[in-house]
Amino acid sequence: MAKKSDLMPGTLDMLILKTLTRAPQHGYGIALSIKRLSQDVLTVKEGSLYPALQRLLLQGWVKAEWRKTETNRRARYYTLTAAGRKQLRAELSQFDQ
Repeated sequence: MAKKSDLMPGTLDMLILKTLTRAPQHGYGIALSIKRLSQDVLTVKEGSLYPALQRLLLQGWVKAEWRKTETNRRARYYTLTAAGRKQLRAELSQFDQ
């Protein structure tokens, strides 16, 4: 991600959850979506993204399954859960304040 000091704690989790509201995606797709939506301001690096995805899995806010990508590669696709939607609403509300 850009400099850690530039973002409030938990912002990456919120960005990932928000990205997954559109459709299930693999990690690289999530990173591209965040970069695209932020107009290239935010770049999520693998060293930040995958630990965050693992944390979200453990919290039960996302689930994952192995699928084939458009290029016929095997990738783990992440989907937002009901608990993840609830968490996202709470984080967005807190962020707005």
